[in-house]
Amino acid sequence: MPQDFGSGDFLIFQLEAGFALLRVLARDDGEACIWHLAAYSDFFPDVAAAETATATPEKLDVSAPHLALTDRAFSCTQVAKLCNVALTDAEKRPFDEWRNDPDRTVHERSIRLLLGLR
Repeated sequence: MPQDFGSGDFLIFQLEAGFALLRVLARDDGEACIWHLAAYSDFFPDVAAAETATATPEKLDVSAPHLALTDRAFSCTQVAKLCNVALTDAEKRPFDEWRNDPDRTVHERSIRLLLGLR
């Protein structure tokens, strides 16, 4: 899977009965790559409906404002880039708070497991 995703990218992934969205907040390429994602609770019947929803990201329901995943955990779910929309300061804030937290967590589980999705 190509991993050339960047900050602000909306990513789509397929579920059993539709599609869901993620958003790339950042990517740390230190010793080990860490992906910083936001997840949304909205589900879509098709890719076109999801893409339309990204035009007004403020209307999407955020289920997880920040999740840090290892590269391995991130690559467990096949995703595709829909579009890129610049992040607002409010969208960046959970990532900044994580970065300043000495007890920050990086997850080894897939996004599907973390969100309780099948």
